Amino acid sequence: MILPTTVQAQQTIPAAKRLNELGPKNSQLAQRVGTWDVTETVWETPGATPISNKFVAERKMIGSFLQEIIRPLPNSNIPDFQRIYYLSFNRVEGRWKYVSIDTRNPVGLMPAASFGPGEKGKFTLTFDPFALAGPGMNVAGQMLRMEEVISQQDANHDTGEEYFILADGSGKRWLAYKYDYVRRTTPSK
Repeated sequence: MILPTTVQAQQTIPAAKRLNELGPKNSQLAQRVGTWDVTETVWETPGATPISNKFVAERKMIGSFLQEIIRPLPNSNIPDFQRIYYLSFNRVEGRWKYVSIDTRNPVGLMPAASFGPGEKGKFTLTFDPFALAGPGMNVAGQMLRMEEVISQQDANHDTGEEYFILADGSGKRWLAYKYDYVRRTTPSK
C-alpha cells in the first residue's frame, strides 16, 4: 500500500523541516521569478486624477520567500528608489505573510498578512496601521489602514491593488495604488 508508506515517510521528517519546504503555494510563487514591467497608478485622495509611472521589478526566490525589488526604469526622469518586499505562504499558519519597505516614503517596515490562503490565485493582505507624513511642510502624522489584493491574472500578468482608509472618521475606503505587472519575455528597449 502506498498511503501508509507515504504517511510513515512524512512522519520521519521533522515538522519544521517538512514545513520549511516550498509546498504547493510557494511552488506557485516560485513561478513568478523573473523581470517584470510594472505600471504604478496612484490616486492620492478619493476621486483624484490618477497618476501613472513605469518601473521594472526583479523577482527571485530566497528559500521559501519571493523577493521583489521595484526600481525606476533606466534613463527615466523618476528619482532613484527601491520598493522591496518579501512574500511567502506560511505553511504553519496557513496564510500569506509579507513585509515591505519603500524608500520613497518614511513609513518604515510595512508588515502584512492574509486571514487565510485565498483562492484561485487571489488573496488579500491586511497591513498594520501606519502614519503618513502628509502633504506640505509640516508633519501631519495621518494614520492609515491599508489592504492589498494580489491577483495572479495568468502566467505573465499580476496585479496588486492597495486600498486605503484614513483615520479621519469617514471610514472611506479607496483604491490608492494599483500595480500592474507584465512579465518581460524579451529585453526592454
